[in-house]
Amino acid sequence: MGRHEGQDPCGDGLNADNKDPTGCQGAQLVKRQQRSSPHSPLMSYEAMSLDVQHLLARLGVTKCVLLGHSMGGKTAMALALQRPDLVERLIAVDISPSTTAAVSEFSAYVAAMKSVQIPDGLPRSAARRLADEQLRPVVQLAELRQFLLTNLVEVEGRYVWRVNLEAISHHLSDIMNFPVFHKPYPGPTLFLGGSNSPYISPKDYPEIRRLFPKADIQFIEGAGHIVHQDKFEEFMTAVLNFLPAP
Repeated sequence: MGRHEGQDPCGDGLNADNKDPTGCQGAQLVKRQQRSSPHSPLMSYEAMSLDVQHLLARLGVTKCVLLGHSMGGKTAMALALQRPDLVERLIAVDISPSTTAAVSEFSAYVAAMKSVQIPDGLPRSAARRLADEQLRPVVQLAELRQFLLTNLVEVEGRYVWRVNLEAISHHLSDIMNFPVFHKPYPGPTLFLGGSNSPYISPKDYPEIRRLFPKADIQFIEGAGHIVHQDKFEEFMTAVLNFLPAP
């Protein structure tokens, strides 16, 4: 749950005039419920998959490599399972097609964000410091707090969260779970986890293999859930090695 600019380092690595080092064109997507994208009362992986499908159609893209982190990874998986004809390769970053309720503190983070109170008119730096202090008792990792704080924006002198926390709160069970699919995605798939993160574990492997029979499961040593931030160079190397040769 970080604003779309939070993925920009990867965009810089994979994008130069929207082209990655393999010569492929690239686009970064913003999930629904983020302030720069339309908000909706509906928030399911099937709905978010349709959002991406509609965008691909508007862009005239008939085949793509999909990369998604966390919720974005589940959205990418759902799209690949719904429309495998659209997905040449799939990369799911630190997430599996299993329920994450047992290992996720997501609901606590959402509650902590909703409880943040910032006086109007504060300079941005002061507002971020105050929000950081209020989040610290629940979100103890400084790197994760900074990731969440990318959602804090100023609108007409007031500080608000870019993401629609109310909609997210109402759909936590959908977010923590994954839709039921019976037909597997036949294409090459990379599950790229952080070695210090619990979001991909051996108990998830049977479901990964069932839905993604060509899956390669890799872990980046020393990375947590935000793999692309914790170990950027190693992350980029793994992604580029998985992409097709030019």
